[in-house]
Amino acid sequence: MGQKYSVKSKKAITAFEEAQSSYSNNKPEEAINYLNAAIKKEAAFIEAYLLMADIHFSNKHYDKEINALSKALAIDSTFFVPAIFNMGVAKYNTGQYDEVEPWMNIYRHYNKNKRSKLNPDFWIEKAAFAKQAIVNPIYIEPVNLGQQINSELDEYWPSLSADGETMIFTVLVPQDPLVEDVKSLTKNAINFREDFYVSRKNGDNWNDREAVISLNTLSNEGAQALSADGNWMFFTACGRKGGRGSCDIWFSRRTVDGWSKPTNLGAPVNTPFWESQPSFSSDGKTLYFVSSRPGGQGKKDIWKASIVGFKKDGTPFFGKIENMGENINSAGNENSPFIHLDNQTLYFSSDGWPGMGAMDLFYSKHDKNNGWQRPVNLGYPLNTENDEIGLVITAKGDLGYFSSDGLHERDDKDIYKFTIPQQIRPTPVTYIKGKVFDNETSEVLSANIRINKLTNGELAVNTITAPHSGDFLFCLPAGDTYALNIQKEGYLFYSDNFDVNSKATIEKPQVLNVYLSKIKAGASFVLRNVFFASDSYELKQESNVELDYVVRLLQLNTSVIVEIGGHTDNEGSASYNQLLSENRAKAVCDYLMSKGIPETQLKYNGYGFSQPVADNNTAEGRAKNRRTELKIVEE
Repeated sequence: MGQKYSVKSKKAITAFEEAQSSYSNNKPEEAINYLNAAIKKEAAFIEAYLLMADIHFSNKHYDKEINALSKALAIDSTFFVPAIFNMGVAKYNTGQYDEVEPWMNIYRHYNKNKRSKLNPDFWIEKAAFAKQAIVNPIYIEPVNLGQQINSELDEYWPSLSADGETMIFTVLVPQDPLVEDVKSLTKNAINFREDFYVSRKNGDNWNDREAVISLNTLSNEGAQALSADGNWMFFTACGRKGGRGSCDIWFSRRTVDGWSKPTNLGAPVNTPFWESQPSFSSDGKTLYFVSSRPGGQGKKDIWKASIVGFKKDGTPFFGKIENMGENINSAGNENSPFIHLDNQTLYFSSDGWPGMGAMDLFYSKHDKNNGWQRPVNLGYPLNTENDEIGLVITAKGDLGYFSSDGLHERDDKDIYKFTIPQQIRPTPVTYIKGKVFDNETSEVLSANIRINKLTNGELAVNTITAPHSGDFLFCLPAGDTYALNIQKEGYLFYSDNFDVNSKATIEKPQVLNVYLSKIKAGASFVLRNVFFASDSYELKQESNVELDYVVRLLQLNTSVIVEIGGHTDNEGSASYNQLLSENRAKAVCDYLMSKGIPETQLKYNGYGFSQPVADNNTAEGRAKNRRTELKIVEE
């Protein structure tokens, strides 16, 4: 017994050291029993009270922690000055917000260690925020999702497809499936593991959950994110063969036989450090995740990575990794990022920003000029003194799903839903879904889909259809106009456009069945995103996005000769419309040649109103007749 203690009883010291050993071996209840025995021998054993306080803190028994700290401080208030700080934190954790600042001021008075990482100002600010939040609650009513989703086990990390019809979530299941008294088990890696479960919507309710057998193993799988169309899944696995660190992010995609064999995303997303909790943007371009790697703002930070290509097996690979910066990441821990389908609102949990408890829910909006804004706490009573994590919000923006162990007097984590208050809602989005087929055989096709903003050409969505089904689904935030381009090698592309006004909703999504024609003589399609000024052959700038796709098509197929055909409605004389259609077709050819396409690949012709495709007696019909077509003349 080389260490010096505040008491002399050998039996008390032996019991204390047994407690230390039990605690280090993850046996907190056994450690508490040894500490009680030590205190029974020596009532003034201050080290025993301090260790007892640490154990109660680790187990979130904050009232018991306060009791132990009170007895330690009564014996000697300056024996271990950080205990004063811990008392202030414990007062915060039990909702006694008025008592936090006095304890922090006492700590500040006695603290002589100027290099201490303990920050009393942070806890004073948190307590002030929590007190004010309770006085000014944001009205919500969390509703437990019920026995179809929840059980006596922990359920958390919900993830949704964009149409809201599929939910995949994580469940902490016992390693021994035959154990009867689950609540008696200590929650550790020896007794439990994380598995995936799925449920599908049935009207307003959810069907009974089912284990995702193809992905679950005897190790941990959890903290997953679905792509908008529900066909890609990024998830966290720890201790899996092929991993790079303690926990890594893995990828699987839906196939005709179920989920594919998972692949590790590898560098630069995964490192020898801890990576977890992915969230994938609806534009198909960016993965957000949490990592403990160095170079961040705090302990665990939110990072992002952009897709730069795909491996042969279809797994995406990523470019440079970026930290989300000081307006998102604090000196503490951030987790459970969720980028809403609007790609402008990021929800996440943090214990480093002022809030109600250990992990509170926050959101940040992205400003085009100033980037991500400082986070806003989602308020009380959504945030409690316990952990709130894993918030996801429907595409419509009206419903949120999250997990909590601080609601309805439950001691296990359950998944809840609630109506999102107006002031914390994301930008509404709508979605377009459908299938891509071969025009001749009607076989489903895997094709590339790109959506550009017509106003500035910015790429808004970059995704692919599901190889096994030809399905696609993409989301479009309200308030802009978009050009759609669907491409597959060996085929002519398909184009369309969408005007998603500020009142766009998701109740009536557009459904498209797209048929692609192989590149061969006689095949043609309409360039729906080529626009001219009224009664003019001057190309509008919004046409550049579409025409650049034509450039790419002709560059990849240099032996192909195409005809650009101009068509008009029947307003005006035949001669006027004939000349207008010819000039418009020529304007398109001139643009293509300005981009390097040789004149030998191009022909143009004007057809006036001689080949209508709709009724010229309606405005809608006339709009369809005013068109530019591309036709293959020679392969």
